[in-house]
Amino acid sequence: MKVVTFGEIMLRLQPEGYYRFVQADSFSATYSGAEANVAISLANYGDDAFFVTKLPPHEIGQCAINALRKYGVHTDFIKRGGKRIGIYYNEKGASQRSSKCIYDRAYSAIAEASLDDFDWNTIFKDCKWFHITGITPAIGGNLPQICMQACECAKKMGVTISCDLNYRSKLWTKEQAQKTMKDICKYVDLCVANEEDAKDVFGIEAIGSDVEGGVLNKDGYVSVARQLAEQLNFKQVAITLRTSINASHNKWAGLFYDGSNFYYSREYDIASIVDRIGSGDSFTASLIHSLLHGKDAQSALDFAVAASCLKHSIEGDFNMVSEEEVERLASGTGSGRILR
Repeated sequence: MKVVTFGEIMLRLQPEGYYRFVQADSFSATYSGAEANVAISLANYGDDAFFVTKLPPHEIGQCAINALRKYGVHTDFIKRGGKRIGIYYNEKGASQRSSKCIYDRAYSAIAEASLDDFDWNTIFKDCKWFHITGITPAIGGNLPQICMQACECAKKMGVTISCDLNYRSKLWTKEQAQKTMKDICKYVDLCVANEEDAKDVFGIEAIGSDVEGGVLNKDGYVSVARQLAEQLNFKQVAITLRTSINASHNKWAGLFYDGSNFYYSREYDIASIVDRIGSGDSFTASLIHSLLHGKDAQSALDFAVAASCLKHSIEGDFNMVSEEEVERLASGTGSGRILR
């Protein structure tokens, strides 16, 4: 089934292993971006995934396109133009030392996109699902209006729309996020959030939780999901629940609200994190895939949480897992024993 995602793909530069920025003599180069991560997971599951963005016409822009094509993502609607690709630098945390992300994405090709760069009527032909995140309008320029254009067109064409709120304080303020996301969310069917997004973007807080202190009151997020659905008319709400013991050790779960009933996943104890970046995107992609292919709500949630649990064991933003591997974990086989 055809799924379209829209956003920025960036160059990710990272010191070797757990070196700090100030220690590094070299940086590994990979590619990343929330909506690109979703497209790659969907392509891995066999869906017809299209990623839409704007990239410069030079070789680094082509490298980003090649990274998408490598995993089967369609790049037909990527606009070429502009002078640079966005970059982020990532320093991996460990134990009580947090990871650190530094953005260098001002004046990137997508940040300077114009309102006529994308022919949404053509892009959404035969499309079943459209996914965006709150990161893309936060980049600024014309992107809030472009996101609105895309959502309006998708809705007219009967496409299901999902949005991961994905608040990024380094890109915009809470006030800016709330104003823009309220307009975009008028078109959204499925809202995805983490344990902080609803509070940061819409001021909806889970009572009894202290995210910074590593305390989550999971029952409080039932109220958060219900309030999101009621206030913004979402048909469905999914929330990932991360209990952060330290940078290397998290507990991971999720809940799903279908407008009538609430569903909870099992909680995974992830005691040795390899790379957590992209875990929320792998959750979203796996939920989209499951719902598109007719899984019931509980099975869809279980699949999504299992997939995103596995992402914590994989270097880079992309979740390199098969549907079979996810199903194996979702069914209860999580010992990590060698498969022969």
